[in-house]
Amino acid sequence: MNLSDDQFEVVIPSQYEAGQAVVERIMTLVQPVGFQDRDLFGIRLSVDEAVTNAIKHGNQSHPDKTVRIGFHLDERKVRIEIEDQGPGFRPEDVPDPTAPENLERPNGRGLMLMREFMTRIQYNAKGNVVVLEKHRQTTPVG
Repeated sequence: MNLSDDQFEVVIPSQYEAGQAVVERIMTLVQPVGFQDRDLFGIRLSVDEAVTNAIKHGNQSHPDKTVRIGFHLDERKVRIEIEDQGPGFRPEDVPDPTAPENLERPNGRGLMLMREFMTRIQYNAKGNVVVLEKHRQTTPVG
């Protein structure tokens, strides 16, 4: 594979449509690289969830707040950094959605899915920046 590094950074308003446009741009760049179909599904779901969380929970959909999205793609991995202007949160405080007492609650499922699908997920100390990484498999899946 002869892939040159591809990267961009954008700042979008706290609007779902603007976030979806960036998700589509990311997927257009990631699809030809050689990720497995399951990985492409997981990348899309994780980025969509993280951007939506930044808009809805971080920025409270406030029209004067923005979301910064950084994207970097190379031969080995894709890395997406998403930053909102909210107060942040502590991921460890989000209840486990698989616990019996939380099965009826909608909270926490997105974080669980991002952890499942991405190779690495990391938050800054404040909790308003998330870094998602997915490493590309270099050996065929059998």
